[in-house]
Amino acid sequence: MKIAFIGQKGMPAHSGGVEKHVEQIAIRMAKEGHEVTAYVRSNYTPKAKKNFKGVELIHIPCIKTKHLEALSYAFLATLHAVFLRNFDIVHFHSIGPSIFSIIPRMIKPSSRVIATFHSRDYFHQKWNAFARTCLHIAERLTCSIPEKTIVISETLARYAEERYGKKLTFIPNGAEVRFESDTTILHEWNLKPERYILSVSRLVRHKGIHYLIKAFRELEEKSKLPNNMKLVIVGAPANTEDYAEYLRVMSIGSDNIIFVGEQSGRKLEALFSHAALFVQPSEDEGLSLALLEAMAYGLLPIVSNIPANMEAIQDGTGVWFENKSVEGLRELLAFYVNRMDEAKAIGEKARARAEQEYSWDGIARRTLSTYQEMLTNEVMIKNNYVTSRLK
Repeated sequence: MKIAFIGQKGMPAHSGGVEKHVEQIAIRMAKEGHEVTAYVRSNYTPKAKKNFKGVELIHIPCIKTKHLEALSYAFLATLHAVFLRNFDIVHFHSIGPSIFSIIPRMIKPSSRVIATFHSRDYFHQKWNAFARTCLHIAERLTCSIPEKTIVISETLARYAEERYGKKLTFIPNGAEVRFESDTTILHEWNLKPERYILSVSRLVRHKGIHYLIKAFRELEEKSKLPNNMKLVIVGAPANTEDYAEYLRVMSIGSDNIIFVGEQSGRKLEALFSHAALFVQPSEDEGLSLALLEAMAYGLLPIVSNIPANMEAIQDGTGVWFENKSVEGLRELLAFYVNRMDEAKAIGEKARARAEQEYSWDGIARRTLSTYQEMLTNEVMIKNNYVTSRLK
């Protein structure tokens, strides 16, 4: 099959669930012998990079503003895919870029068009009221224009069916572990193994990092943390520098709260490999890739009780607190950082669940099966049409 991906920023992924999702399935599809192309933003992937692990990279320019970058890139990428290439499958990712799925549906009927609905992006508080309205419209179009729409969580599947009367295809996010045994990497931030709490996300308000910082500081003030226990926050702002600065102001006076910025590769692997536990305090998620990765590393996940998080930690593979509750988060942190044996026992259950339910190999196979089903259905429709004409 000739497959195109549109919507991700680029490859290799620096951070971000959509970027990691596309990367992981694309490289597996290429390994299986399919011709895979990913459209990438020139300000994300170096222009000299034309191929990544068998995936062809086509660089697309974009208007570098918060509201127009993704849309300008996706529009130009779609035009390139429609007029300059002949793909069997054009796969859009995220609700914003997916609005352009109407172009190949109208102009390139030989291509099958599919989209993946990753999250309800209008909850992201970096957007103003107008942008959120546009994203609501984009969501509706994502669930109706493509021939098939994938959702990454059962929570989103239920939501789409209730709101739009659509039964969408559920294929989850995945998790991949590369355990990093070299603890000297941690010296850069003066960290010791199992002496830090880890959180990994973009620094945007709906990720709830301010609840975590407040809970941690209250435990510091009451001396309820083990000596030298630190809080490590991995991530960078996404056009939300004011929120990132707010978090830093909240942390003034504490040497134990460490912002390490955006990390990838061995550094991120080392941070996951040697953390004491993982916290996901988000107010909204699709199905957090960082959470699934933490589970795959065998970390106890402490999460807000939003539906997507609860879906991930089924069957006693994590613990939860009431969404937005600093008190609830504080109590769980106090309990588990002082009872690491119990935290590790739940972490092992989380690891087993991640291995069984969230394998990237299985996710890539399920996605390819969806493509094949679409192509097979198209052939059947054409054959039926020819048969009816002959009669």
